[in-house]
Amino acid sequence: MKRRTFLAASAATLALPVVSQAQKTRVLKFIAQSDLAIVDPIWTTAYITRNHGFMVFDTLYGQTGKAGGYAVTPQMVAGHTVENDGMIWKLTLRDGLVFHDGEKVLARDCVASIRRWGRRDAFGQALLARTDELSARDDKTIMFRLKEPFPLLPDALGHAASNMCAMMPQRIAETDPFKAFTEVVGSGPFRFNAAERVQGSRFVYEKFDKYQPRDSGEVSFTSGPKIVHFDRVEWSVQPDLATKAAAMQAGEMDWWENPSADLLPVLRKAGVQTRIIDHTGNPYILRPNHLYPPFDKPAVRRALMGAIDQKEFMVAMMGENTSLWQVPCGFFPPSSPFASGVGIAALTGKRDYAAVKTALEKAGYQGAELILMGATDQPTNYPLAEVAADMLKRVGMNVNYQATDWGTVVQRRAVIKPPAEGGWNLFCTGFSGLDLFTPASHLPLRGNGKDAWFGWPTSARIEEMRDAWFKAPGMAAQRTIAESIQRQAFEDVPYYPLGMARNSTAFQKDITGIPEGFAIFWNVRRV
Repeated sequence: MKRRTFLAASAATLALPVVSQAQKTRVLKFIAQSDLAIVDPIWTTAYITRNHGFMVFDTLYGQTGKAGGYAVTPQMVAGHTVENDGMIWKLTLRDGLVFHDGEKVLARDCVASIRRWGRRDAFGQALLARTDELSARDDKTIMFRLKEPFPLLPDALGHAASNMCAMMPQRIAETDPFKAFTEVVGSGPFRFNAAERVQGSRFVYEKFDKYQPRDSGEVSFTSGPKIVHFDRVEWSVQPDLATKAAAMQAGEMDWWENPSADLLPVLRKAGVQTRIIDHTGNPYILRPNHLYPPFDKPAVRRALMGAIDQKEFMVAMMGENTSLWQVPCGFFPPSSPFASGVGIAALTGKRDYAAVKTALEKAGYQGAELILMGATDQPTNYPLAEVAADMLKRVGMNVNYQATDWGTVVQRRAVIKPPAEGGWNLFCTGFSGLDLFTPASHLPLRGNGKDAWFGWPTSARIEEMRDAWFKAPGMAAQRTIAESIQRQAFEDVPYYPLGMARNSTAFQKDITGIPEGFAIFWNVRRV
């Protein structure tokens, strides 16, 4: 029986008891995409941690959705001033900001938080590289003294990315950014209930009664007033797709973050609503480890590009419905203003596995074992890993395919040791298109070695062009540079683009306010 047929049949026959209406009134029950293995949104780019981060932490600026052009707006700040021809920025915190431990949010907390975030985030790294001084002028004023004008400063601080610029107490923000903290204290609309945390099963968030939403602004994505309508949000971690679908069918759960494409018709038939909320799409990638053989050799990375069949990857993940995915997809997603066809022939030509095998041998691959990580609890990443394992075997590579849960992959991909000592060679993952929209925020395209995102590629040329992109005089010049970056990426191969999907979320008919972008829980209510 085919995988899709089996899942649909299983979901249709399972049933779970419906919880009472009284229990449901002030509690939102949510099926999360995976286990929350890491609670530090700076240490990891895992979207499960990003979602957690936006519940617990607040940001200095918010970002509007598609209708607002993804513009940034004040969030924790009341506003800012720009002086000395763009060289000095002064950001003023609004009144009433309080951390979950009862302490006031001060400018020095924000300064420490920005510094920690700026060590890990692609946009943050660009900002701090252009900052001569970052300081707290008083309890409410954050000051940037820049080396050169950087008009994208609010965009960097407010970008709703995987490494959110989360504000936290100074004592926590001073944690080494390359070590994950475990104490969760933010100033966001929800408080993390660590006492009820059941790893691998349940996570609980409670309304923070001292949170003061903005009193103005349009509610859009992460910008505007954040109004909480539930006393509790309970995240459930369930590894089995059919069980998740049955829980939604029975009304036991309110919202399923990422149902597989296979099960959307089953859910709709049961009266569950499904919607695509990320209008920028979801590009998926296969990431090699550049530090160790064989992918430390550019020729090996380029040779394997000839085996990447984006359509095969997308069909395995999303099915035959082409409205749910798009290929070809280069290093910038189709929704990006910097998407182009430069170098795309490397992905669109005939896939010749025998030729790729020969090219790999000529490039120096001699049969060394490769560790490919897969995540069985991810309805998107897991099919991609399965196709990748088969592809690698077809071209004669010695694959040790290790399938675990996503939480384990998230922790292991940060291990910088050789594969034989607990490290890895390859893994699949996905991003929001917004994360990869521009060279400023495009984390997996960075080529800054051991300071780069997991996989640690080095490309001096990409870094030079990225720096030039920030200084470009206008959109036309930026597009030209982005095309050159993509051309170089097909030479250096920081990762393999696998295509772009349009993923859906699922929720009950009595739930409204489901946001654009990703799983955000303020302004969501039951009607």
